[in-house]
Amino acid sequence: MKIIDAHIHFSNIGVFADTAEIYSGAKYSAKGLLAECADNDIAGLVAMGLSENSRYGFPDNETNGPMGCDLPGAPPFMKICWGINPHRTDLKKLEALLPDAAGIKIYAGYYHFNVCDPVYDPVYKLAAKYNKPVVIHTGDTFSERGLLEYSHPLHVDRLAYNYRDVRFIIAHIGTPWVMDACEVVYKNRNVYTDISGLLTGEPAGIEKVTESEPLILNLYRQGLTYLDSYKKVLFGTDWPLAAMKPYIGFCKTLIPEEHWPEVFYGNAAALFEFN
Repeated sequence: MKIIDAHIHFSNIGVFADTAEIYSGAKYSAKGLLAECADNDIAGLVAMGLSENSRYGFPDNETNGPMGCDLPGAPPFMKICWGINPHRTDLKKLEALLPDAAGIKIYAGYYHFNVCDPVYDPVYKLAAKYNKPVVIHTGDTFSERGLLEYSHPLHVDRLAYNYRDVRFIIAHIGTPWVMDACEVVYKNRNVYTDISGLLTGEPAGIEKVTESEPLILNLYRQGLTYLDSYKKVLFGTDWPLAAMKPYIGFCKTLIPEEHWPEVFYGNAAALFEFN
């Protein structure tokens, strides 16, 4: 089965590199990424642009946006969602990049702005102009410097109302606010979700949850059952925070097999314009 991993990272971020080396076992390099893609029939990748000026500086208010992917050797089948630093993003540069981009990434919670803050309005207008989806980080943040009040998925409801002509993707299905995220997706025709980053760390830990932790599995199954539309769900891993093989196995337990083709490939192919 061909797969598009619609949420990975490929940037020189200290905490990501450490998590890969110490916990997930992912080889955080082009060689390591290509090996995992070959082993798991990955036909396309969507990388979330991100950068930091100093080691372990993420989320870094001083880094220049739009933020890209600065590890060397990006695979040819990888597209970028350019990351927005609301403190300093060059909108002219962003506009020049958008025709060939997968989309745009908003790091809600990491940067202390509501997704409906006027600082983002020019970004959403560019997304509408170039018909590019906007991925919104929601839920738990991978840094204590994030603020959860800005990353709740309910904020995306007003955003989707304000910008009906923009497609928004709620990243991480809003974890831990899964039902809230699924309600926002259910209500709004222009909102989708991805199931990346629900589990991170050691492959053995992910496999244990997959095999014997029904309360965690049911948290996501309940939300997805309520949503009742697998055409609005995208697979992603949040690599390198999780290795691809065990995470694919975990997600297969959440998604009914008859919907694997759309969740693991078709939905992302359409949204991010993979041929």
